[in-house]
Amino acid sequence: MRSKIQKSDAEWQQQLTPEQYRVTREKGTEPPFSGHYHVSDEHGIYHCVCCNAPLFENEHKFDAGCGWPSFDRPFTPSCVAEQTDTSHGMQRTEVTCARCDAHLGHVFPDGPQETTGLRYCINSVAIQFHAGE
Repeated sequence: MRSKIQKSDAEWQQQLTPEQYRVTREKGTEPPFSGHYHVSDEHGIYHCVCCNAPLFENEHKFDAGCGWPSFDRPFTPSCVAEQTDTSHGMQRTEVTCARCDAHLGHVFPDGPQETTGLRYCINSVAIQFHAGE
């Protein structure tokens, strides 16, 4: 893992679109089914929109029907961080980029039982697909 990236709010706002900033830096959520990443057989890796760190492989993506890109595992265990999120009157596990602390989404224990049993439910505006990697 490369060194931790730290930028001011102004630097993040200059680099990101308003929606990317709201989701990744302010822990927002994009509306379900509004994203542009659908399940495909294309080989590639999804990177953090903030720092370009590799986060998820397309081979581990599945259609959970929840309205957000879903993966059964991260690219490596150390590329994401998890912490308890008690916002909105519930307890969930938040997933962030380990390199820049960008909010990515949440992980739930209702993923495919034949693999990890996990569902990393990720905002599409927080990731960028690099085909062919």
